[in-house]
Amino acid sequence: MRRNPTTQSVSRPMSRRSFVWTAGSLGIAASLLLQGCGSGSDSGSDDGTVELTFMNQSRGQEAALNALAKQYTKETGIVVKVESPGPSDYLAKLQAKAQSRNMPDVYSSFLAVDMAPFYKAGWAMNLEPELKGAWGDQFAPGVVEQSAFIKDNNLDVPPGIYSAHWETQSYGLILDPARTKIDPKAPPKTMDDLITALKASNKDGKGNFSVASSLTPALIQQFASNWLTDQQISDTFAGKSSWKSDGWRKAFQLLLDLKKAGVISNGALPGGQGDNPAVETSFFNKREVGAIFDASAGVSVGKRTAPNYTDYASMPLPAASDATLAPRSPGVPGKGAVVNPRGKHPKEALAFVKWLTMPEQQKVFAEEARIVPTSKELLAGGSLPAQLTGFAAATENQQKVTNSLTPDVNAALTRDTQSLVLGEKTVDQILDDLQSAQERG
Repeated sequence: MRRNPTTQSVSRPMSRRSFVWTAGSLGIAASLLLQGCGSGSDSGSDDGTVELTFMNQSRGQEAALNALAKQYTKETGIVVKVESPGPSDYLAKLQAKAQSRNMPDVYSSFLAVDMAPFYKAGWAMNLEPELKGAWGDQFAPGVVEQSAFIKDNNLDVPPGIYSAHWETQSYGLILDPARTKIDPKAPPKTMDDLITALKASNKDGKGNFSVASSLTPALIQQFASNWLTDQQISDTFAGKSSWKSDGWRKAFQLLLDLKKAGVISNGALPGGQGDNPAVETSFFNKREVGAIFDASAGVSVGKRTAPNYTDYASMPLPAASDATLAPRSPGVPGKGAVVNPRGKHPKEALAFVKWLTMPEQQKVFAEEARIVPTSKELLAGGSLPAQLTGFAAATENQQKVTNSLTPDVNAALTRDTQSLVLGEKTVDQILDDLQSAQERG
């Protein structure tokens, strides 16, 4: 989990991995603030049975979550109803529920920029006091802090922790050893080595690597960590440091190096709605490319969409050849939940969320949905599914960035990386564009 999360993954137009904060979202954000004084959920039962509603964003965890909800009902007598509208519809439906003052008791957390309006409108319980105790001690070091909003954060969310997570997402490569000739047990040591390996396996000349446009903010942020500290990255996001620094320049140059080597599939980055699902389909289902840059959640997608395909691995991105720092994955809170304090049963809803984050339940998520857990017990146990081990290793050295990309910068970065790959803009032009977007925001 991250402080005042940012970039990554996630998506949308409301799919799991986008960062774009649309004009419509801004309007809805204002509306949520106006609606925030209303009452809460529609849960409850006239016969005295406690019923909780959980609005789930992720299809990847849907089966495991449904099974755990049934188990919880059996153990406690509290009925948990899970509603899964799908990643594309999740935010719109959640926003509609907030505007009609019919919020679920528990709902999936998402990117900070998407969740901020709900938090500011009072639709989220501040879990910080609870997480300071034994509950918080079960999480791996740094996990709880990653989801904290600190004072004066650039999303203007009141300080606190509004979500609890059973997944810590990291970023890296999902690769097929047979299609890339890369041995996960002896991975490339540098980005140059990786590019050389991908170039050698690019037999048809169409490119053997792909990354969605919506994930390029995470890719560039990870590249930049070869030369920039977490504080320097955070300061850039807050407008305190320039986008024109050498660290950012070198980060975009790495993407350009991939382009020049001809390893990017079809010489372009998939964009638009559903771009990352398309990339995952090209890897898991169509087997068109041998490696993709993705969040660890991509493994969960592969488990669901191509259950019989298991001959792939994950690995952190290697260091740049001239790196001055060890590269680090953006630290991102993954799948988790928010408790509605205005529901009819907030105490019971909190107890259910606590139960979901216990090691026993996290093990179910890890094994059934291929989710990298947040439990320090499970992460240290060495028993995670093989496809997760590279991503799990990346969690050991994640960035801790306390500010987020602004919506304007995120949109510019996503758009400009595509332009760079297509040869429409230079690195210098991109840095100028990002600095202008930062100053507008």
